[in-house]
Amino acid sequence: MNAQSPVAKSLSTNPLKVSAPLGAAMAFLGVEGAVPLFHGSQGCTAFALVLLVRHFKEAVPLQTTAMNEVSTILGGADHVEEALLNIKKRMNPKLVGICSTALTETRGEDFQGDLRLILTRRANELEGTEVVFASTPDFTGALEEGWSKATLALIDTLVPAKARTSLRQVNVLPGVHLTVGDIEALKETIRKFDLEPVFLPDVSQSLDGIATGEWSAATYGGTSLDQIRSMTGACATIAIGEHMREAADLLAARTGAPSYVLPTLSGLDACDDFIAALTEISGVAAPADVRRERQRLLDAMLDGHFYFAGKKLAVAAEPDLLLAISTMASELGAKITAAVTTASGSRAIALAPADVIVGDLGDLEDLAHGADMIVTHAHGRQAAERLGVPHLRVGFPIFERLGAAYRTSVGYAGTRSLIFEMANLFLSAPHGAVHHSQPAKEHVP
Repeated sequence: MNAQSPVAKSLSTNPLKVSAPLGAAMAFLGVEGAVPLFHGSQGCTAFALVLLVRHFKEAVPLQTTAMNEVSTILGGADHVEEALLNIKKRMNPKLVGICSTALTETRGEDFQGDLRLILTRRANELEGTEVVFASTPDFTGALEEGWSKATLALIDTLVPAKARTSLRQVNVLPGVHLTVGDIEALKETIRKFDLEPVFLPDVSQSLDGIATGEWSAATYGGTSLDQIRSMTGACATIAIGEHMREAADLLAARTGAPSYVLPTLSGLDACDDFIAALTEISGVAAPADVRRERQRLLDAMLDGHFYFAGKKLAVAAEPDLLLAISTMASELGAKITAAVTTASGSRAIALAPADVIVGDLGDLEDLAHGADMIVTHAHGRQAAERLGVPHLRVGFPIFERLGAAYRTSVGYAGTRSLIFEMANLFLSAPHGAVHHSQPAKEHVP
C-alpha cells in the first residue's frame, strides 16, 4: 500500500514520531567505547536522554555541543571543537558519533568541511578516537532514518576496501526495531549454521543491563572498531528491515560479497526466508532443533488463529515495525483497520497489508473505532484506555513496563512468543466490552 497523509491539522495531538538524531544516537550506542554527541542545544539532548534512560533503564553517555543563540546564528564549529576536546580529555572514548539536529542543519553550515579542519588541526589531541558524523536533522525522517544514517556513516568511515575474505563471517545489520533479546536470538541461530556474525550496531552488548563492576564513561560493550573494520572480509551481509537496505548496498559494493535484505523476521514466511538465506550462505542444512522450532511455530499458529481470526488491529509504529506486526497478524486472520507511521518513503509501507497514513497517535485514535487492540509504543496507553481495548506495547519508547529490551519477537521462537502475547491480551479483555472513544481533537495533550 502507499503512504497517505491524514487530514491537515495545525498540531500533533499525541506524537508518534521519535526524532532522527535520537535514532542515530541509539546506533552509536551499539559501538564499543562510543559517546554520541548531539550538535545542537542542551534541550534537544536532554529530551532524547530522558527517553533513552526511561526505555533502557541504563546510564547513557549522551553529550551535547550546547549551542546557544549566538552560536546558532554565527556558526557552531567552535562548539564542536570544544566538545570533542572535552570529551577526549574527560572520557577518552574510542568513538565519538556526532548527530546533527534541526537547529544546526537549518542554518546550512558546511559541517563536513568544518569537521575536516577540526580533525586536521587537532589530530594530536584526538589521536586514538575515531569521529563519525551523521546528518540527522529532526525535520527529515524519524527513528529509523537516524539509525540507518548513523550505520551508513560508520560503514563509510570505518570499513576499508576489501582486504581479505572469511568464509564463515557474516555481517548483520539489524534494524532499530530489534531488541537486545532479538539480536541475541539471531546470533544463536546464525551460529547453528557454523557462521560467525558481526552485528552493526549491536546494542545487545551495550544496553543489556549487565553489571560490569566498573564505571565506564563511554559504552561498555557493542561492536568493536576492529570488528567493524573486519566487515570488509565477510562472505555475506544480512540486513533486517528496509531502512537498512542502503547500508547493505554500501557493504556489498565495498566487500564484493552478496547482501540479503529481509523486510521482517516475524512470521512463518519471513522466518523461512531467513533460514533459506543462512543455508545458502553456509552450505549447511537447517539443524534439527531449528526445524523443531518451525514445527512449534506452526502449532502456535494453529492454536492462536482462533483468537486472531476476524480481530481488528490498529497499529502505529515505524514503517518496518509496522510491517512486521501487521504481516504476522494478517497471517493469522486478523484485519489491520488502522495503520499509522512516522514518515513516508519506506518500501516497507508498500509491503504492508493495509492502507498506511503518516500521522500521530491522535490520527490512530480517530481511525481505531471498533478496533480490538491498539499496537504502538507507551505513549498510546491513554488512547487504549479511552477506547477500552488492550494495548500491545511495541517499539520505542516503552517506559512503564519492565523487560521491553529483552522481548523476543523474531525467528520461529520469537514469533511464537509474540502470538501468545497477543492472543493472551485478546483473552484477557472483558468479554463483550464496549469500546468508548472521543475525537482526537478533544484530547488533552
